[in-house]
Amino acid sequence: MGTLLGAAEIREIAARIGVNPTKKLGQNFVVDANTCRRIVKIADVRSDDVALEIGPGLGSLTLALLEIAASVVAVEIDSRLAQELPNTIEAHGFDLATLHVQNEDALTTEALPLAPTVLVANLPYNISVPVLLHFLEKFPSIRSGVVMVQSEVADRLVAKPGSKNYGSPSVKATWWADLTGAGNVARQVFWPIPNVDSSLVRFIRHEAAGDEAERQLTFSVIDAAFAQRRKMLRGALSQLFGGNAEEAISKAGIDPTARGETLLLRDFMAIANTLAP
Repeated sequence: MGTLLGAAEIREIAARIGVNPTKKLGQNFVVDANTCRRIVKIADVRSDDVALEIGPGLGSLTLALLEIAASVVAVEIDSRLAQELPNTIEAHGFDLATLHVQNEDALTTEALPLAPTVLVANLPYNISVPVLLHFLEKFPSIRSGVVMVQSEVADRLVAKPGSKNYGSPSVKATWWADLTGAGNVARQVFWPIPNVDSSLVRFIRHEAAGDEAERQLTFSVIDAAFAQRRKMLRGALSQLFGGNAEEAISKAGIDPTARGETLLLRDFMAIANTLAP
């Protein structure tokens, strides 16, 4: 069994390879081993899992994953971090053959060396929702996972219709998965300490709500409905449906004077179906 990273070693590695955590890349490294183990436990990582980690950074969560998972696929945009990660894994007593590092932008990742079964990641605050939706869409082998995101993003992801946090991310994520809040993470476990709070979101995949053509149509309706939150659907969707928005919404069995934040995914799908050729 290997060992995990501590705060002093994380700073030493960063200094040695010339990494100053940047806001632009959303780099806030977890420096507490117990937090990493807690995340892996909440994610219910098993010994036969291929764990996918996005933005492994200096490797604290990667090592905690390797304690349990059969292998880890790590997608890292920063080439210095991607090159250093295998060295860290080896120095901490883990088998290098169990780590697969992919040095690229997670938002454009289309293929991975192994089919991931569980996603566990400390996601950069500025791109957390697009990254999560991208990997749920592209990699159906992912059955479940836990992501650490900014608390207000977590609130949006798990929000239910009618709440002030309910919006486009809340609805889109339910196309692929059921999401629940899984606790908060103290600011003090990060380096540098962020000026925002972080929370964990757990998801369990279910069958996709429809095919790709249906998804694209439905997501276009969701985007239009939430682009102008205060507008009734008949106004918010007027451009999408030309002059027939009210008729189309009524045909779908939805009240045209309702607002997007009161609708479930199936309601948006019903409206989208009236758009389908």
